Amino acid sequence: MKPGALLSMLGPSTSLQRRLIFASVVGVTLALCGAAVSIGAVLHRFVRGQLDGRLDERIVSLVSDVRGDADGRLALRRDLEVPPFDHLRSGWYWEVRRGDAVLRSASLGGADLAVPAGPAGDDRPAPADGMGPFGDRLILRVLTVPGRLGEAATVFVASAPASALYGPVLEALRTLGLCMALIGALLVVAVLVQVRVGLRPLRRLLEQLGEVRAGLRERIPAEQPLEVRPLVGEINALLDQNAANLAHARGHVANLAHGLKTPLATLAMAFGSTGSSPDARLAGLIEDMDRRIRHHLRRARAAALSGPVRTKVNLAGVVEDLVMVLGRLHAGKGVVFETEVLAGLGVACDRQDVEEMLGNLVENACRWCAGLVRVSARREDSSVVVMIEDDGPGLAPGDRSAVLQRGRRLDESEPGDGFGLPIALELAELYGGSIELEVSSLGGLAIRLVLPG
Repeated sequence: MKPGALLSMLGPSTSLQRRLIFASVVGVTLALCGAAVSIGAVLHRFVRGQLDGRLDERIVSLVSDVRGDADGRLALRRDLEVPPFDHLRSGWYWEVRRGDAVLRSASLGGADLAVPAGPAGDDRPAPADGMGPFGDRLILRVLTVPGRLGEAATVFVASAPASALYGPVLEALRTLGLCMALIGALLVVAVLVQVRVGLRPLRRLLEQLGEVRAGLRERIPAEQPLEVRPLVGEINALLDQNAANLAHARGHVANLAHGLKTPLATLAMAFGSTGSSPDARLAGLIEDMDRRIRHHLRRARAAALSGPVRTKVNLAGVVEDLVMVLGRLHAGKGVVFETEVLAGLGVACDRQDVEEMLGNLVENACRWCAGLVRVSARREDSSVVVMIEDDGPGLAPGDRSAVLQRGRRLDESEPGDGFGLPIALELAELYGGSIELEVSSLGGLAIRLVLPG
């Protein structure tokens, strides 16, 4: 199976670090296996060359020492029974054959080597591997010397056991295998180190993105490795585009607020001058509308001036102030507050927005609770989760999405305009957060507010 096919099995969602390590391990394994096969082939050829040279030397000695008499018999001028050709059935054999005349090494024990004659006239021995007379595999070298006028050709044969070739090769391969395993382990360790060092810029980029999301910086620094620079450029371009869109939207808010201020002021003057009771009530509503528009206009201006970089808001301080104010407002109901917010836990939001979100949510819990409201907060990764719970009647699953719609109220008998939860949701989403309604462990409703930390 090809490495590409193996990588495709990992799937697109697999860890990049895992893919790199897997590809490197496969590559190292294939390279080491290829190296082992190549070295094994070289060793086989080297040892075979040594054996062939040794057998050829024996054949050359036989050619120079064998003589024939007038009766056609063969004889040696000197004794050639030297180790290892003197050990019976050792595989180290030699034999000289001319017609019916035969000379053999003592190691053959009178048996014959069934070897076909090589090509006559060749001045170098040729390989002719086969089986020996005792069923053992032999490495054979054969030289056929043509006879003189009227004489038969003389065949010289020398052999060595196959174990003389494969034994040293296998022993060398075992040692080579241990060395290859050690080299492979060192290469895998080097790959792990290389991958961790190579992916370090991506981890640093992730931290910088978290800082951008938390409002600690406006853009990602351009000083990045060459391969990451195009990605950083695209991210910064997206951040610039979002900032431009946000500034454009804030400009529209400011323009809308400015456009409504004059008509509202005119209406306030008109209804205020009449002095009648209904008109006075309408004048109060108009004044309230004017106050809200001025508030959002100031916030839009402040946000436009401060840009996307935001400071941390101490969540514990905001919760403490809200509990104190709402406790007094609902003193007649006897609401008890439980707070579990660590000191120093902050959110990257405008303080006024945090106060408005938590104020709406905690006020809603106070309105519907039986007597207990719990506010807790904890950090989860780069976000802060705030839980507002009460021991009231809660909400049915089908009603939880309805109360997040603007102006939607499930109980018209209770005071309110139905805008508290939707406004809190809108503000949370502006900061990349969310609001979810769940069942509280106290028995009532639990509001899960997620904000950037």
